[in-house]
Amino acid sequence: MKRQTTIILYILAVYVVLQFVWWGYHLIELTQELSGDEGKLPKRVLMIIGEGLVFFFLLILGFWKIQNSIRKDLKLAERQKNFLLSVTHELKTPIAANKLFLQTIGKRELSNEQKQEIVQKALSESDRLELMIDNILNASRIENNALQMVKEEVDLSQLLENVINRFKKFNPHQELIHDISPSISIQSDGFLIETIFNNLIENASKYAGPDAKIEVYLSQNNNSIVCGVKDNGPGILKENTKEIFSKFYRVESEEIRSQKGSGLGLFIVAEFVRLLKGRITYKNNSPIGANFEIILTNDK
Repeated sequence: MKRQTTIILYILAVYVVLQFVWWGYHLIELTQELSGDEGKLPKRVLMIIGEGLVFFFLLILGFWKIQNSIRKDLKLAERQKNFLLSVTHELKTPIAANKLFLQTIGKRELSNEQKQEIVQKALSESDRLELMIDNILNASRIENNALQMVKEEVDLSQLLENVINRFKKFNPHQELIHDISPSISIQSDGFLIETIFNNLIENASKYAGPDAKIEVYLSQNNNSIVCGVKDNGPGILKENTKEIFSKFYRVESEEIRSQKGSGLGLFIVAEFVRLLKGRITYKNNSPIGANFEIILTNDK
């Protein structure tokens, strides 16, 4: 589809340019035949050529804009297709897992310890499903401009501690450490901040793998609050960093993807940070991994 559209666009552009040159030539020729004043003839020709060059420039600019628009639409359509393929699988996986957990509890005689372990796994899958549904709803709200920031006094240090403890509870095999300065509060939207860190920690957990070492950090310098999430995963190649916050964007293709995800998490993070009037940047972690750093202004 993309190749056919590009070919048609180029054929149309060449045809219009040739027609334009042809008509310009005949217009100059006709002007020479009709003009009786030899002194004014060069001026008229120059006027026609000048106006023609302006029109030609605008024509080329228009075709360039159209081509870019088509390219963006095709890229977005491809990402949407990948999103539908991915989200269908992602929604079915936790449902199937929880069904299996319930069947295991119902059909087997298990100790209380075994039951508790299965229940914890089921709750973890439910949290994963809830996060994905929330991301889909949040992405829809962002597109429809239906999200508004509700400012309140937020104990940011305690909020991040709660997010970390909840993650540890359902992911005991991954190492999650924190470097959080105590008693940092901000006039902001707690829901947006919690969603941001849920997605950043989930993203780090997903790409860093089972041996992930994840760090959540928070500090304050005057009115600037610096926070974020680091991991020891593979990181992101420089050529991919420009698009990581785009909707539906994923570094790998859908066919070879080895990690779960919908391509919405970082898009929502970036949009929520924007709503908070903050700034998010991607940095390489040292010695390996990713570091998503957020800077917020505390206007108390």
